[in-house]
Amino acid sequence: MTIFNSLSKRNTLRWLFLGIGIVAVLALTTMNVYSLYALRESTIEVTKDNKKNQLEEFSSQIRSRFFGPFREIRNLDIEQLENHWALSGNLPEQFTSVLSSALNDSVFSDIYFLPGNEGTCHTPGQHIYHFDRASALFTVAGDVPKNVCDGFSISSTQVQVTLGEAEYRWNNRVTFDSHRSMTLALINLENRTVAGHLNFTIDRDFLVYDYIGRELKKQFSPSDQTGIVVWLRDWMQAEILASSDENYVWNRDVYEIDLRQRFPDMLDNWSLHASFLESPTIAASNASLTRNLIVLGFAVFALFVALVFMFINAQRERELSQRQAGFLANITHELKTPLAVMQAAGENIADGRVTDGKRLRDYGDHIYSEAVRLKRMIEKLLDVAKVDAGQNVVEQAPHRTEEIAEKVYESTNEYITSKGFTYEFGKEENLPMVMIDADHLETILNNLLENAIKYSPGKKHIRLSVSKAGSDVAISVTDKGEGIPRKAQKHIFDKFYRVENANTAKTKGHGLGLAIVKNLAEMNGGKITVDSKLDEGSTFTVAFPAFISENDLEKSDIPEKSSKPVKPVDANEYV
Repeated sequence: MTIFNSLSKRNTLRWLFLGIGIVAVLALTTMNVYSLYALRESTIEVTKDNKKNQLEEFSSQIRSRFFGPFREIRNLDIEQLENHWALSGNLPEQFTSVLSSALNDSVFSDIYFLPGNEGTCHTPGQHIYHFDRASALFTVAGDVPKNVCDGFSISSTQVQVTLGEAEYRWNNRVTFDSHRSMTLALINLENRTVAGHLNFTIDRDFLVYDYIGRELKKQFSPSDQTGIVVWLRDWMQAEILASSDENYVWNRDVYEIDLRQRFPDMLDNWSLHASFLESPTIAASNASLTRNLIVLGFAVFALFVALVFMFINAQRERELSQRQAGFLANITHELKTPLAVMQAAGENIADGRVTDGKRLRDYGDHIYSEAVRLKRMIEKLLDVAKVDAGQNVVEQAPHRTEEIAEKVYESTNEYITSKGFTYEFGKEENLPMVMIDADHLETILNNLLENAIKYSPGKKHIRLSVSKAGSDVAISVTDKGEGIPRKAQKHIFDKFYRVENANTAKTKGHGLGLAIVKNLAEMNGGKITVDSKLDEGSTFTVAFPAFISENDLEKSDIPEKSSKPVKPVDANEYV
């Protein structure tokens, strides 16, 4: 009853842990799905922020095209300009050189100058001067375009407000008459007066088609690759002036305007309107989300199948335990029966109760048959025990370790180099042969190479080498990874032991690789050593006794392969 009560309690615990496992899987699945969608949204937001910054940089680039030629004026003396104009009727050479440079930019078509502060185009006796680019001199203008006069009026009004601001400390003030002209007021900061106004007429066609339109296409086209389409729009006239991609026609009903970008301090009626499309980055993010959801779905399905399988298997184990309990009772009875028969027959013979020859033979046959039966029962139990324990046989033969190592190097070269490692192989010549299981050596080297990859987060370099070490042949795997602390080196070959640091917390593993390597090396008569320095790297060396040299092999008659059983290994040792 005690055994069955214990089994019943274990069955209840199995149901409880099955429920906990299902809840845990559902919770982890929900968290992972949320994380995947959050990562996708984050990627999309980052992409949009990058496009927004790119649009802001574009508007700043246009602004620099206008303001760039006049930055030198900040360092010029406006009072000197006034004095020079009063004496010669022209601006100093350092000013005219700036103006000539500005006219070299096709954005500006003409330059006009209005001296003083109070005058306008319509003031009697007030002259407006035109800059001649050939002579770099100002001459009195005849007919002054209306947009030039409008620019002077706007600048005159704005500069009066500016001079009323005590903190204003620049010697010029720029105002725009929309996209028609740019006017530069020259301010004498000493007496806070205006020396004059320079008006730069803007070539609208060049600005729209040859500059902004061209730059839009250059930086934001084709839209199906950049993921954004940008229009230059005159919102006062409700007119689209230029587009980054002619394949996308302005239509508010089709394209949602995600961004609106004004030009800072200029081109008041113009603005950039942008609509986000599905860029390759966003498309890749969506595809990645889909793939991850599919993989996650399969993983969750596999987990559920595994949980159900383990539960069913546990139930079967429970049934098996019950059968084993019954088997134990039956086998006890089966063993006792022949022993009891043999004991009774032996007592009768020993006591002298049986003297008849025929009966003695019958008793002897009985004892013999029961002994044979008992022997067979014991042999069956031993056979079952051998199957449960398992056996491992080392298939040793004379091998050249350098050939096996080179084969491993060639098979792993592509994988290791794809991880960003420099991967080298070296060997000495005329190495003696070694009696070894080739499959075991390959397993040893693969485990050591895997460890070198895992624990080399910084400098990625691995070297595989084979050399003579006294009477042994040594195969070494060297890395330049994080190294192993001296105190930990004596434990790294123990099962389940791992060095505790930040990197191992991120690296998958169970502490079995080196234990397996040591076991396989010793099974083949070899040994393994480690030479490691923290933050400098590690060298693992597996050494096997030399079996026979090439010259000796040619003179000897040895079998090509030998097999020898070794001590049985627990089948669960590395599970």
